[in-house]
Amino acid sequence: MEASSFFQRLKNGLTKTREGWVQRLEGLFQERSWDEESLANLEEILLSADVGVKATQRLTDAANLYVRGKTVQELFSFLQREIVHILKEVQRSPAISPLSQTPWVVVFLGVNGVGKTTTIGKMAARYRQERRKVLLVAADTFRAAAVEQLEIWGQRVGAEVVKHQAGSDPSAVVFDGLHAAKRRGADLVLIDTAGRLHTKVHLIEELKKIRRVISKEQAGAPHETLLVLDATTGQNGLQQARVFKESMDVTGIVLTKLDGTAKGGVVVAIHEELGIPVQYVGVGEDVDDLQPFDPATFVQALFENG
Repeated sequence: MEASSFFQRLKNGLTKTREGWVQRLEGLFQERSWDEESLANLEEILLSADVGVKATQRLTDAANLYVRGKTVQELFSFLQREIVHILKEVQRSPAISPLSQTPWVVVFLGVNGVGKTTTIGKMAARYRQERRKVLLVAADTFRAAAVEQLEIWGQRVGAEVVKHQAGSDPSAVVFDGLHAAKRRGADLVLIDTAGRLHTKVHLIEELKKIRRVISKEQAGAPHETLLVLDATTGQNGLQQARVFKESMDVTGIVLTKLDGTAKGGVVVAIHEELGIPVQYVGVGEDVDDLQPFDPATFVQALFENG
């Protein structure tokens, strides 16, 4: 997909967020005087967009020092620069290994319903377009639907799938998947995992075991651990992230369904409160609707009208 095409889709996807808080900001910045009430209103607007407490405090403190005597456009430009700065502090590009370091192992975490398996399928399609050999591992053994969905994606994009019977030990599936990847010369291994957050303790132990198996079978792996979050859940997504961080070293976030929420500000909260970079964003159902996250592009799409 051309960058301009994705930018337009990202911009369209952020319409609800833009209407929800950017337009309110414009009204606030047009006020002739700036006082404690104005500061409180700015804080309320940012919090309502799920920017998060820490980022909101940071932005309001900075705005309070800058705002007096400035035009509306200057204030908008200032706020955009501050948000980009927050997003870039922990930003890192999605890393794919040199072919000499194969297989490159990526673990996907996330509660049921966030679009985790679909994200894996889209990622597999992306790498297959780059002519990389991809192997999918169905380690969410408690949901037959997840295994079936992964198989459908495998057939669709031309990627092999390693699976066991329903209810099998997820770590055993991962073990077999890694050995199969080495035998078959796979470049990338994408591992789907369970997301039963209501069984928190069991889930965390299961994920820790998976991580131990991976690190034992391949030095330096997993190379990436991506947490898939549904943007429409806002602050609930942050709480999910904190739980998953207990079990694995999360290296990046995939934020899905950004086109269906007025709380796109959660991107800022993720970076500021968790220190985990958003690496990919999804704004639709098509394969190309999942793209690497770029802070400057995101903020431009968020604030730009028309």
